Amino acid sequence: MQAKKFIVLAVLFLLPITTYLFFASGKDNFVKLPTLSYGVSELDNFKTIENDSVVLQDRITVLTFFGNDLETKKANAFNLAHKIYKKNHRFNEFQFVSLITEDQIPLAIELKEKLNEIEDAENWNFAVGTSEEIESVFKSMKTNYVLENNYSSDYVFIIDKDKNLRGRDDDEDFGILYGFDASNYAEINNKMSDDIKVVLAEYRLALKKYKADREI
Repeated sequence: MQAKKFIVLAVLFLLPITTYLFFASGKDNFVKLPTLSYGVSELDNFKTIENDSVVLQDRITVLTFFGNDLETKKANAFNLAHKIYKKNHRFNEFQFVSLITEDQIPLAIELKEKLNEIEDAENWNFAVGTSEEIESVFKSMKTNYVLENNYSSDYVFIIDKDKNLRGRDDDEDFGILYGFDASNYAEINNKMSDDIKVVLAEYRLALKKYKADREI
């Protein structure tokens, strides 16, 4: 009887410590979303439809390429609005950027009004540039995709605060997954949604560590 009492006390004592050590070690070994390419081109020559500057540096960016074909990419935008933007747009320094050509500005204004009906689209920027500038940004990601003839793409990309492309290097379907097919609702809802959570959690953890270090 006495032995059982000691066993129970030992379990009650050791379990909280074991649990703490497990989660503490988990912080140090936090799984980050792989970096697939470095140094995505900055958007120096782009202006938003509100005529503001837009940058990738120090932002977590969901980057889309609508080129001069915004009309046929509306469904992609709505998929992303419902499954990605709506859930995450309040995160500090998180933004959507959609690259378009100048002739698409009226359609972009109209689309942004529609997106506002889903969620406040303040952090969704339609950035205007030339077709050559759009192509240059796309190529700088060094993916195995190519732009369509209208300088658009169904693929959407996660760019971190250091302007690096994040994605999967061991995806069960594609192996290396540079971007997510925004026309595929299931892929956005499952794979991209999960990967956005990983990236945002990474920066939340980094921010907590920074604040903790400042308080020491």
